[in-house]
Amino acid sequence: MPRPPLPSKPCARCGRTIIWRKAWARDWDSVRWCSDSCRKHGLGDVDRQLEASLESLLDGRSASASVCPSEAARAVGSDDWSDLMEPARMAARRLVAKGRAEITQGGHVVDPSRFKGPIRVRRPR
Repeated sequence: MPRPPLPSKPCARCGRTIIWRKAWARDWDSVRWCSDSCRKHGLGDVDRQLEASLESLLDGRSASASVCPSEAARAVGSDDWSDLMEPARMAARRLVAKGRAEITQGGHVVDPSRFKGPIRVRRPR
C-alpha cells in the first residue's frame, strides 16, 4: 500500500515547497522558512512591492495574457532592476502559493519549486 504524501507548505520568502520532516514534528505550524538564507533575509518592503507590481501588471492585461518577472523588477528597481530578478521570481512563487497566479514555460504550467530558465506569470485558468 502506498504511503500518503507528507504535509507541505510554501516558504514565506521564496515560495518554494517545504516538505514536513520528523525534526519539525513538534513545531510544524511555526515553520515558515525553507532555509537559513530565507529566514535571515525575511520578507521586506521590496519583496512586497514586487508582488504588488506583478499583481498590477496582470490586472492591466487581458485575462489570457502573461507578464515576465523582469517587468515587475523594472517597475520597482528602475536602473538597478537586474538585481531584482530573483526576488521577482520569488514574488511570482508566492503568488502561486496564494492561488493568484500560475508560472509557465513555453505556454505550459510548471512547478514553481522546480522550474529553471525563463518564465512567464499569468492568472490561474
